[in-house]
Amino acid sequence: MSDLGTIIGAGMIPMGKHKTSSYVGLAVPAVRAALRACGLKPGDIQTVTCGHAFGGMLTGQRIVKEIGIGGVPVVNTDNACSGGATALHLATRDIAEGRADIVLAIGVDKLTQFGGGTLPLVEEDPEVARGMVMPALYAMRARRYLHERGETPELLAGVSVKARRHGAANPFAQFRKETTVEEVMASRPIAEPLTLLQCCPTGDGAAAAVVVSERKRRELGLPGAAIRASVLHSGKATTGFRDMLTPEITFHSAAEAYEQAGMGADALDMVELHDAFSIAELIYYEALGLCPRGDSVKLLCDGATSYGGRLVVNPSGGLLAKGHPVGASGMAQAVEAFWHLTGQAGARQIDGARRALTHVTGGGISGMDHGACTIHILEAAA
Repeated sequence: MSDLGTIIGAGMIPMGKHKTSSYVGLAVPAVRAALRACGLKPGDIQTVTCGHAFGGMLTGQRIVKEIGIGGVPVVNTDNACSGGATALHLATRDIAEGRADIVLAIGVDKLTQFGGGTLPLVEEDPEVARGMVMPALYAMRARRYLHERGETPELLAGVSVKARRHGAANPFAQFRKETTVEEVMASRPIAEPLTLLQCCPTGDGAAAAVVVSERKRRELGLPGAAIRASVLHSGKATTGFRDMLTPEITFHSAAEAYEQAGMGADALDMVELHDAFSIAELIYYEALGLCPRGDSVKLLCDGATSYGGRLVVNPSGGLLAKGHPVGASGMAQAVEAFWHLTGQAGARQIDGARRALTHVTGGGISGMDHGACTIHILEAAA
């Protein structure tokens, strides 16, 4: 198995509406926390990768110059919601291909710059030009799911209830108040059958991780979260009918990740998946192989994906509770996994967590399931 690197230090800021902060102001505290966690200095960093969606030119360079990192390669990547996870993927390539032993990976975004509403999409896209926005897309998926499975909207509300319960224990979550099915159903309609509390909040955030080669980790004598798989797929254009409940990009990415890691879904202790809307969690249960097709209702309703179940999904509260500053989200998932695998997750710690999967998809493009999907599988390294 090739060395994809090990996360030995990580940091995050609380997700929320940091209207007076710049991209630099958001990211620098997360970067400093990541360095402090592993005892490394800015001068130890050999390469930097930075993911975002709306940060503009030279985001990574503007961040790292503030903490004294300069003269090293800095690569910026815009991959929509997969931006931060793509930065981590690029870090694994630097390690695997021998370009560096110590890499800093950053994810950051500031959505309050848009003043609210749905995320701006590319207007030249034919579906966007006809009014397609992400809540509408997921609402169509939700309607199809409820129709095919013979379920009611209260099922979807149950996903939000679980997310808010998990988020209540997370000091980095944007929403830390539990809710009920009744409250979710009574919240403002967004796109039938989705209500406000079934949609992730927009906001600002940043997360960062220090990734090192196994040789360097052993030299430093630090525990960490070894990256066993790092997979990045783009969407595949199709015409005509699309199965709204079969996100092909996630199916294919997950299959490749499990093969790369040499383990299956049954080996996982936790998953951080892309629950931008309540319906997404149920669909991705199946796409990630956490259950057979058709069994996602049972998985949720039996409590199997919460604390006390066989696999904790979104212990952070997921995007529904933690928030979704898009380019930061994939990196924040990896930081959450690192904390659990190294016993640093505090009140939300999963007992005995050894293996984790993170999953994020990015962007809507006409004729594609999604524009990008990134999956990482991590394992505790003593």
